[in-house]
Amino acid sequence: MNNIRPVSDLKNKYQEIEELVLKEDETVYLTKNGHDSMVIMSLEKYSKLMSDLEYNEYIENALDEADKEAENPDAKYYTHEEMMQMARNIIDG
Repeated sequence: MNNIRPVSDLKNKYQEIEELVLKEDETVYLTKNGHDSMVIMSLEKYSKLMSDLEYNEYIENALDEADKEAENPDAKYYTHEEMMQMARNIIDG
């Protein structure tokens, strides 16, 4: 459920907002003059969000690099069979 509150509740109903955020793990959206203003969430939720964003950015960068490599006309591509043979050669020594 979206918890949308006026920004004045941050001062007037802090305990209630704190309980929503910390005990019920909810995110609270604050408005000012009827317009979006801020979002309040627990530090734990924020940390997970940032971690997820960093992971997504890492994946995005890796895919971008793969796309660049795929555009390289000098890139060598191996079949599944060739890769398996190379792996066997490494394992067998």
